[in-house]
Amino acid sequence: MFGALWRYRHFISASILGELKGRFARSRLGLFWSVLHPLAQATIFALVLAEVLGAKLAGMDNKAAYPIYLMSGLAAWGLFTEILNRCLTVFIEYAGTMKKIAFPRICLPVIVGGGALLNHVLLLAAMTVVFLFFGHYPQATWLALPLGIALVSMFAFGLGVMLGIFNVFSRDVGQVLSVALQIWFWLTPIVYTRDVVPEHLRWLLELNPMVALVGIYHDALLFERWPDFSILIGPALISVALFAGAFILFRRASAELVDVL
Repeated sequence: MFGALWRYRHFISASILGELKGRFARSRLGLFWSVLHPLAQATIFALVLAEVLGAKLAGMDNKAAYPIYLMSGLAAWGLFTEILNRCLTVFIEYAGTMKKIAFPRICLPVIVGGGALLNHVLLLAAMTVVFLFFGHYPQATWLALPLGIALVSMFAFGLGVMLGIFNVFSRDVGQVLSVALQIWFWLTPIVYTRDVVPEHLRWLLELNPMVALVGIYHDALLFERWPDFSILIGPALISVALFAGAFILFRRASAELVDVL
């Protein structure tokens, strides 16, 4: 399968660009809408929580600390959910293409994952401009972001492809995931900090791999410190296992996908 992906690399890159162009066809701002939407969401959260409710980060006097914390966490979560949701429905969305054109089916989740990564890079670039307005300048710790991007992408891709295969056989998977993601979001310290979680509930955070993965963004972009690699071992192993498991499951189920669709 990896050999097939390499042979069809030009098809994949062209499809990523074609999908992005098609998504924003007849739009003057085009691809920038994929950046403006998450930025607008983060701005609304920051205005409501920081300005109206007075949310602040303990131990930090910088008034922009909470908006930066929020935008960093939402960027990581946005990458995760975009890859996950696109992989969940990609086989159903491209059912007609799969029946008419002969190509490695594994290209489809790679295409949607590549589009999500491109959107994410543009979002990070836009966030950098916003941070400059806050007087928050790039630091050496920002070089840790590729690690966060890689782990979040692998985790989302592996989980998304697996659920996408199951979703072909039972559409209830997609309905359950939409509810689960809402709960998952609030179980991840993005809008709030880990310190405010009561002691008797912190075990839930220990079970959530996204806590450590989102923490990479917080540490790099706001706290200007390198990630604690000791707490990343578990999430990294889970991400790699899901990533590998997705390919194994896809190889076994790919023959039946088109027939079911």
